[in-house]
Amino acid sequence: MRQFIGAFSAFLEVQTAIIAEFYGVIHVIEEVQKMGLTNVWIECDSALVCVVFSVRTNVPWMLS
Repeated sequence: MRQFIGAFSAFLEVQTAIIAEFYGVIHVIEEVQKMGLTNVWIECDSALVCVVFSVRTNVPWMLS
């Protein structure tokens, strides 16, 4: 059975929407790891961000 645990939204002073999307997903992943969860559904508005994380490629260097 699936259970909704929470949602995340933040105001970030970044220059582009794509960078904000990456920051958001990275923050959520960090929080999920702290909670010890291993099977998580993450949604975002950017297809590029979804592809980068789904094929396990590197995130942009400025975010690592």
